[in-house]
Amino acid sequence: MGARDDSDEAYVVGLCDLVLGERALTQHTFDWLLGDPGAGGRRVRLPVDAYWPGHGLVVEYRELQHDRPVPHFDKPDRLTVSGVHRGEQRALYDARREVEIPAHGLRLVVVRPADLPADGRGRLRRSEKADLAALRKLRSHDGGRRASDEDRVVGAFRTWLLAEGWTPVDPTDRWTDLEAVRGDERLVCEAKGRTSDPGIDADTAYGQLLRRMTSQDPRTRYALVVPSSSVKAAERVPLHVRQLLRIDVYEVTDDGRVRRLHPAG
Repeated sequence: MGARDDSDEAYVVGLCDLVLGERALTQHTFDWLLGDPGAGGRRVRLPVDAYWPGHGLVVEYRELQHDRPVPHFDKPDRLTVSGVHRGEQRALYDARREVEIPAHGLRLVVVRPADLPADGRGRLRRSEKADLAALRKLRSHDGGRRASDEDRVVGAFRTWLLAEGWTPVDPTDRWTDLEAVRGDERLVCEAKGRTSDPGIDADTAYGQLLRRMTSQDPRTRYALVVPSSSVKAAERVPLHVRQLLRIDVYEVTDDGRVRRLHPAG
């Protein structure tokens, strides 16, 4: 079943149709994008919100429940075929889309309520002129590129944070890749993907984290999140220095698992 005609998802897809000059295939499925095995081992195809074949583009509109716990949608007392509740399964499937869609040669753009004028509950205010401009900017910022390995790393780490009880929030610094809270704890994250020079990227990431250390609250920590190929470069900063600065290094493996290295202090 596609999005309701009056839903924010349908509204965003309709605006994207105008921007792209092509009508989307909504709730489209691919043979290679599958959910976890259910009873009897059957795996259903996971739909995407909108697909424009002529542009090789997929757009996902993700409401607030994709980025923070919402009991009404998460059904925490009921397990899915994935062995977790619906909220955790949603995060797992979002991360799967972020890996599989670019791996199959398509571009992925994720639109969230924070990207457009919205109220406190994440409902779009629907100012068409402003929303069209914002969507054009999002597409321009994406640069028509395929999702990068940094996108994969951020997506996997976001999924891990949700599973660990963290709630992603709007970053204090708009250039921060990801920021999350858990109780009175706060985590400020800088992520890097696979590159030809992981050493320079790691040094740059440490510098970016240093500039964001505006809080003296010891409950605020900082995370450098890197793929397996960049772990050695990230560990060139001695552990005792990372402990003093409250920086933890996290590894994201090629299959999307997250591992915290040498927990600091």
